[in-house]
Order: sequence, then C-alpha cells, then structure tokens
Amino acid sequence: MHNPAVLLVRAVLILIMAVGSVAMWIAVPVGWLWLGSKLQQGTQPTLGPYILVLVGIVVSMVVIGKLLGALNRFYARITGTAGRTRVQLPWHKSMRGERGSGRQGTVLDVVMIVSVSIALVAFGIWFFVFAGSSLPTF
Repeated sequence: MHNPAVLLVRAVLILIMAVGSVAMWIAVPVGWLWLGSKLQQGTQPTLGPYILVLVGIVVSMVVIGKLLGALNRFYARITGTAGRTRVQLPWHKSMRGERGSGRQGTVLDVVMIVSVSIALVAFGIWFFVFAGSSLPTF
C-alpha cells in the first residue's frame, strides 16, 4: 500500500507540471504579445517591441522547460521510478516493430503531449470562433 502523503506529493507534482506546460504554450506567448502591444507607441511599428517579444518568448520557454525538467527529475527521485511510465510513444517504436525502444517515456512526456494538444485546441477555438475575419465584408 502506498503512503497517502507520497501519493499527494506525486499528484501535486504532476499538477504543477501540467500547469507549467500549459502556461509555457499559452500564457507565455500571450503575455509577451500583450507586453509588446503595450510598449508600442503610435501607429507606426518599431523594431524594439518585436525583438523584445521574440527574445522574451524564447527565454521564458527555455526557463520553464528547464524548471519542468527539474520537476520531472524530482518526481522520479520521489517515486523511485526514474520518471518512467508504461506509455509507449509512437515515435519511440521501431519502424519494423522488432525491437523495443531504448528510452522509456516519462511523466513529463505525457504531460507535454497533453498540454500541446490543449494549446492547439485552444488556438483552434480562438481562431475559428473568436478571432473574426480580417477580410472586408461587402
């Protein structure tokens, strides 16, 4: 039987990884674009806000990715599983199906796949439902 405290810590770590990965794909770009729009003066665009947004998004995603990796290693240390899950990801399978993969999937792999899927669905909903058309109407 597992200790309830350990199960709670595992669940909290997975939740933090999930929130961090969704934030990486949704909150970081939206936040930097919002900041860049607030720094833009007037109607004539300048290069400064564009560079700030580009560098800010890249640096923020690298930092969050490093933090998520550290959380995944901490999760592996707590569970004693080295972060392995029993999920066989399609890109880890041999094309011939003869050999198994040399790499086990981690909890972070699964969390990132789910978060990217959520981000793509959110973008699709925004684009097709809320963004409206930029085409002129007659």
